[in-house]
Amino acid sequence: MRERIVWILFSLVFISANAQIKEKALDSVAEKLIIVEGDSLLQSSIALDEVYVFSKLEFGSYKEKLRYYILRRKTLKVYPYAKLAAERLVELNDSLSKIKKKRKRKKYTKKVQKYIEGEFSEELKKLTRTEGQILVKLIYRQTGKTAFDLVKQLRSGWRAFWYQTTAKLFKISIKEEFHPDLVHEDYLIEDILQRAFASYRLERQESVLDYDYAALNNKWNNVVDKQKKD
Repeated sequence: MRERIVWILFSLVFISANAQIKEKALDSVAEKLIIVEGDSLLQSSIALDEVYVFSKLEFGSYKEKLRYYILRRKTLKVYPYAKLAAERLVELNDSLSKIKKKRKRKKYTKKVQKYIEGEFSEELKKLTRTEGQILVKLIYRQTGKTAFDLVKQLRSGWRAFWYQTTAKLFKISIKEEFHPDLVHEDYLIEDILQRAFASYRLERQESVLDYDYAALNNKWNNVVDKQKKD
């Protein structure tokens, strides 16, 4: 089973990469030239990274506290796999864009596939069921596609169905998505990531999904406050 789940991560390297944006500094410290796919735009100010002010972690019970810290340990463990896979994805698509012949593209793809398998397989086999499920969610966070869709796109609809059926036996859904605005556990995972990014415990890699952490934080804090009053 774990060997099959390992293929989920390998599938990431075949998804189309997002366009890259480069910056070239001008003589003036206050100005930058933004180059987007060949076009130049003059920017009169320097954009700063967002800075989040995190509130102190508070829990309604010891059970909630234990749940959060177990989730944190597992999230910190599997996030680097999702991040590294996304980086391999960009590298692969950059190389494939320069290969015109279909036969050579296929040959190169197989070569990279074997390399990725050797790089990840042994470590991924050591993941627990819950760690594997968190990884599936983070794959969606980094790519915007479920692991099921990735397998279906690269292998076949039948193989994707087979993976999903087998994974269900171990209570893992490779169709799982990541919705921190709707699912409280997903919000906790995002909170764990943002705190780890801010403390430089993890290297930041932006999600392809469209949500705002500050807004999520306010929403779920209000939900918790309401539950306490009820």
